[in-house]
Parts: sequence; structure tokens; C-alpha cells
Amino acid sequence: MIDSRNFSFANSGDKIASMVVHGVSALGLIVMVFILWFLFAEGIPVLKSVTIGDIFRSSDWYPAEEPPALGMFAIISGTLIVTLLSSLIALPVSYLFAIFTAEIAPSWLRNILKPMLELLGFLPSIVLGFLGMVVVAPWMQGSFEILTGLNLLNASIFLGIMILPIVGSLVEEALSSIPEELRYASFALGATKWETISKVVFPAALPGILSASLLGIMRSMGETMVVLMVAGGAAIIPDSIFDPIRPLTSTIAAEMGETPVGSAHYHALFFAGLLLFLITLALNMLSAWIESKGKIAQQ
Repeated sequence: MIDSRNFSFANSGDKIASMVVHGVSALGLIVMVFILWFLFAEGIPVLKSVTIGDIFRSSDWYPAEEPPALGMFAIISGTLIVTLLSSLIALPVSYLFAIFTAEIAPSWLRNILKPMLELLGFLPSIVLGFLGMVVVAPWMQGSFEILTGLNLLNASIFLGIMILPIVGSLVEEALSSIPEELRYASFALGATKWETISKVVFPAALPGILSASLLGIMRSMGETMVVLMVAGGAAIIPDSIFDPIRPLTSTIAAEMGETPVGSAHYHALFFAGLLLFLITLALNMLSAWIESKGKIAQQ
């Protein structure tokens, strides 16, 4: 016979745990709404000094002039270009590493490789930026005979290194979550190991892979220290991968401490933060939507 007192205690414990989870979730939502409201309140006043068209169409970023030139086209372009290039570098490597770890490597090697990849994710970004600035930049400048080694390619390489552990670990988990029955059925039909991976396992794990990729892209887009140290800091539209750039994050980090509170420059930096927030929020919502569609398809 079930003790009603124990059952009541367990039931009340579940209710308390549920209330705590819902409370924490609500608190996170409130914090996000507050951040969004604060960015709007501090960023929108820049439109009193410059039009929205000038912000998005002009590449002239001279906020200290009178009147200030606050064109963000080059800065926004730098953010998107370095994010795209770092993703092109890191995502294929992450997929190959995840496929090898989840599908090919023996268990003893998998137990070594996965912790090593996860440890790489704990490497501080400032350390990577320091390596890019004092080691890779001089080598790149001498090897390719370019004006500076602090450029788009350097920043993209180290951003790729930063997002590789995130994407690699999540893709490996997505592949490992696919039931073994699918693999056995593929082998029973005469498929090879590679055919099973490419035509059965990978497509079945595609929602999780896409979500992991979007999380990696968001990590690249929101990184500050690496691009601040190795991207070059020039607010221009790059003509090649060896040109310096200046993304939104490094612009905010480099200039916010020296900007008079309440000035057009001050509000412009908050507007840049608002743009970055909205872009990453959209990517996050897209990732959640893809994941939910994947769960529905699996059911």
C-alpha cells in the first residue's frame, strides 16, 4: 500500500520544484526585456542627430566630429563578414570532428578527444587574442607581405577556434542521440559506413546540427576581445581577407569608456548594441524554432 503522506510530500516537492523552474525562467525573461528596453531607451535618441538611412547607408564613422558622422554600414558589414568567414572556417571542421568522434572513433579514443575539445572551449578569449596579436599577426605580415597582420583573416581564424568546441560538442551529441536501430537497418540494406553516416544519421540529426551551428554563429558574432585585439580596428569595408575591419562589438568596447554620457556618440554605441542584440535574438529564436520542428518530426 502506498503511504498517502509520502505521496503528498513527493507531490508537494514536485510543485515546489516546478515553481522554482518557472520562477527562474520568468526572471530570465524579465531580465531580457529590461535589457532590450534599456538598449531602446539609450539607443533610439541617436535618431535625433542622424537619420536611420544615414546609419545604415553611410560608412563614415567619425563620431568626434561636429556634426558627428555616425554611419554604421562598414561596422555592420565587418560584423557580418567576420562572422561568415569564421563560420566557413569552423563549421566544416566541427562537423568532421563530430562525425569522427561519434561514428568512427573507438570508444577509448572518443573518451580522449571529446574532453580535449571541451577543454578548448574554456580557453579565455583574451589568450587567443594575445596569440593572434603577438604570434600570428607578425608571421602573417611577413609571410604574405601585407601592411598589417591584424586583419579579417586573423580575426576569423581565432573566432573559428572559439566556436569549434561549441559546435563540435553539440553536433557530436546530436549524432550520438540517433537510435542505433537506424544504423543497423541501413547496414542490413547493404549501405556502407559512409553511406549510413551521410544519408541516414546526418539527415536525422540535421535539426540539432543546425541549432548547434546557429549557436556557434551567435558566439562568433558576440565575441569582443578577439576582434578587438586582432581585427585591426579600421571602420572600412574590406576589399580582401587581409584588410583590417572593425565589428560592432569591438567598436562598443573600444569607444564606450571615452564617450560623454548623453552625447550622440554615446547613443550611437547603444544603438549598435541594440542592433547586435536584435540580430542574436533573431538567430536564437530561429535555433529554437528549428529544434522544435526537429522534435515534432522525430515524433
